[in-house]
Amino acid sequence: MACNSCSTGKDGQPKGCKNNGTCGTDSCNKLTVFDWLSNMSLPSGQEPFEGVEVRFKNGRKHYYKNTENLTLSIGDIVATQAKSGHDVGMVTLTGELVRVQMKRKKIDINDSENVLKIYRKATQKDIDVWSASRDKEDPMKVKARQFAIDLNLKMKISDIEYQGDGSKATFYYTAEERVDFRELIKVFAREFRTRIEMRQVGFRQEAARLGGIGSCGRELCCSTWLTDFRSVSTSAARYQQLSLNPLKLAGQCGKLKCCLNYELDAYLDALKAFPKNDTKLYTEKGTAVCQKTDIFKGLMWYAYEGEWMTWHVISAEQANEIIDKNKRKEKVASLEEYATEHIQDTKTEFENVVGQDSLTRFDSPKPKRKRKNNRKKRNRNRNTNQRTNEKKNS
Repeated sequence: MACNSCSTGKDGQPKGCKNNGTCGTDSCNKLTVFDWLSNMSLPSGQEPFEGVEVRFKNGRKHYYKNTENLTLSIGDIVATQAKSGHDVGMVTLTGELVRVQMKRKKIDINDSENVLKIYRKATQKDIDVWSASRDKEDPMKVKARQFAIDLNLKMKISDIEYQGDGSKATFYYTAEERVDFRELIKVFAREFRTRIEMRQVGFRQEAARLGGIGSCGRELCCSTWLTDFRSVSTSAARYQQLSLNPLKLAGQCGKLKCCLNYELDAYLDALKAFPKNDTKLYTEKGTAVCQKTDIFKGLMWYAYEGEWMTWHVISAEQANEIIDKNKRKEKVASLEEYATEHIQDTKTEFENVVGQDSLTRFDSPKPKRKRKNNRKKRNRNRNTNQRTNEKKNS
């Protein structure tokens, strides 16, 4: 829960984050907002904004009112108001940027039901109770999953979060259908001896809480910076000409990847210059149908009906020109007169990207065969022996 530069040291005492809450550890990592207004002074006569952003386990954030006028900075551990008892969290944002965030999320600072208040900075006793409660969560998760299996409930308990004072445990679960967990709550209350709250989350929210590494090699967007989960459809993959392979398009949550929407607007703008794929080109040679589109190069591949193996490549401007002529009931001679400009050499040249050294330079050299040389030596020795014997006999 801490590192050398975070707000909590080895003894659990709050010390203040040296990296402005951006060191990337569990105590100040997920969905952290950089306070770019921290070095700017307020206009004369304007009081500091009393709203404070506090983060809890796995990126859960809420906004609170600093009614006690406490001197808070990013990384401070505070005790906050809860519906019953108090909770313990970490300050992730203060000042005027909180006003901007609350305005963007349409949260009113005067809404007493949704915006609670901060009691105090967390004492050593608060931190000890909080740490002890956090240590119970992993063993509880194993038991809770086993209880759900024993009751034959089609649900998955993904995470457990204790309240800061240890008086309540929230069980986060995912389920495809409605689950009757009344009997499960009784088992939990009897086993864990605390107040139980069951909260259903979506599969994307589950991945955001648990975190992980995506196929791109980076941390999941939903667990680092993405806050709103927009719907993703397979049409986004079609517009980007991606293969509709569910294994490649699905993320760790089992749904379509959120990153399919990142470049979708750019593709839609680029496709405005292209004719629709189902638009046919009418020529004197025959009717041509679109087979493939290259958005980056601005090229389209057409094939005549009945000659599907032969493709002719033309630009999007040339395709629009032919379509305009077809609308005027004019036909071009053939696509070949347009396609000759885009004939490219398919010869591929490879470069040595690792340098001029051979890849086998570290291999041990193979021993040379010395059979022929040994035979020659034997023959020479045999001849010399014969000569010496002849001289002795003579």
